[in-house]
Amino acid sequence: MLQALCRYQHIWNIDLRFRPAFLGGIMQQTGNKPPAMLPKRGEYMLKDMKRMAKYYQVPLQISGDDFQRIMRTNSLNAMRFITAIDMTESQYLEPVSREFWMRFWSQHEDISQPESILAVAQKAGLSSELSQKVLEMISSPKVKNQLRETTDEAVKYGAFGMPAVVAHYNGEPHLFFGSDRLELLGSVIGEKWLGPAPSPKL
Repeated sequence: MLQALCRYQHIWNIDLRFRPAFLGGIMQQTGNKPPAMLPKRGEYMLKDMKRMAKYYQVPLQISGDDFQRIMRTNSLNAMRFITAIDMTESQYLEPVSREFWMRFWSQHEDISQPESILAVAQKAGLSSELSQKVLEMISSPKVKNQLRETTDEAVKYGAFGMPAVVAHYNGEPHLFFGSDRLELLGSVIGEKWLGPAPSPKL
């Protein structure tokens, strides 16, 4: 969803805004459970994610122990870092978000430790000095409160998991959950789905 939306932001008449939220908080507030807790569903999802990666042409790497890896990973510090970026250096919000995605889903590397976060920031184009400054912010009450507020806001819109997209159209918010809802999103906002990898407008 993230990669495809980035492709469409210059094709559809949309103002794409990234809003970091903490998945653990959303799951806790809504009582949702990870899909892989039902073994047959987890087995199916691994196969389906491979199909989706091929269709959307994204470098998603799937292995048999991915759900255990996901369950072991605490994304809170990563989301706080992205929140701090949004609050102070918002021009880096998209590249930082995308590099976190690449590191976790494509490279199967850690995203929770400070050195991992700094590596993501460097790949996204931040200087060492700025990266360290933003990293120091993640323990501040201001950043923690902002992430909590954004997470609560997502739940108020109806989010119960990720990925979740809220489209504000004709004065109404429309929630879309899942990575396969872009065609439906387009139909709601009056835009045409041009496939997973559309050619940008000239």
